Amino acid sequence: MTLLTFTLILFLGAFLAGFIGSLSGLGGGIIIIPLLSVFLGVDMHYAIGTALVAVIATSSGSASAYVREGITNMRLGMFLEIATTAGAVIGALISTNAPTSALAIIFGATLIFSSVNSLRKKEDYLIKPENSSILTHKLKLASTYPTPSGEMVHYGMTNIVGGFSMMGLAGMMSGLLGIGSGAFKVIAMDTIMKVPFKVSTTTSNFMMGVTAIASSVIYIQKGYIEPSICMPVIIGVLIGAMVGAKVLVKANTKKLKVFFALLIFVLAINMIYNGIVGKI
Repeated sequence: MTLLTFTLILFLGAFLAGFIGSLSGLGGGIIIIPLLSVFLGVDMHYAIGTALVAVIATSSGSASAYVREGITNMRLGMFLEIATTAGAVIGALISTNAPTSALAIIFGATLIFSSVNSLRKKEDYLIKPENSSILTHKLKLASTYPTPSGEMVHYGMTNIVGGFSMMGLAGMMSGLLGIGSGAFKVIAMDTIMKVPFKVSTTTSNFMMGVTAIASSVIYIQKGYIEPSICMPVIIGVLIGAMVGAKVLVKANTKKLKVFFALLIFVLAINMIYNGIVGKI
């Protein structure tokens, strides 16, 4: 395979990854890593490093828009980043020294969990600020977000310690596998802390880039981030995500979620099989 052919396949694959990631809400890393490691024969460590760079690019682009709109809870995000950043560094250190076959199996299992979680009906909580936990008041984490009509919705949260602990695990999985770990962050903020869905989604998106930067430092030091692989992936993912965002407005999201959940499940089984037989 020539360099031009490799780059073209990588760009098209990254475009598809950004497109699917945007529609499914699971991020492009779930497609990029199998594409590089299984179909293009790239070492798993380089695939994870590339996926992390893609996460930084996509998160930075979309997070800025949510911050301007006033939906993202910056104070909550920066607080939880303490846990995710520490977890990401630990995960990256483990990953860069772990056998690729083991990473493939863990990655496949995580994909299965993420695909199942994406189909789960999520309850949208709205805790009044006065009913928040003591730690929420002390850390001043309660905030507001605007509705389409311009009205400000006041909300609080609970179980800060539980959410902080789960965020540490989310960060570790991000550093270990090069993914956004959105499924784990949803559990932390939606299920445990009971943050409103719109706020948790946008805050999680803001956090993904910072978490990925922390773990990518380790991959850079180990030499696992290759510019010639990263550049076509970043460009492809960004274009794919923008196209996906436009399609999402008119698409039937329920049917799309089921389709992509099945697609991700197939990719997960493929990764686990290749990890077990030692092809990765």
